[in-house]
Amino acid sequence: MVLSLVLQQQQPPSSAVGFLITVLPIILIFYFLLFLPMQRQRKRQQKMLASLETGQTVLTNGGIVGTIVAINRDDDTLVLRVKPDNVKLQVARSAVTALIPAEARK
Repeated sequence: MVLSLVLQQQQPPSSAVGFLITVLPIILIFYFLLFLPMQRQRKRQQKMLASLETGQTVLTNGGIVGTIVAINRDDDTLVLRVKPDNVKLQVARSAVTALIPAEARK
């Protein structure tokens, strides 16, 4: 009899509140360690792609290093000149992963 009274008095917290208290720190950790840095990187990448100009040397996601010869705004592609034979390649603007600084080209 006494045991049943004790068990009735010690009710667990509401399942929704307990679940929220358990899951909220995990969600915050994922947001600050994964999603926020990915959003920043995506913004930097979009800013870099929007600022591409002819004459800049770029690296594509396929590992091709070339100099931008022309930018086709209507179909969002770039024409790259690749050394040593000055071959021209047309690549999607989104394939560019990085700009190569002028001092690193030499």
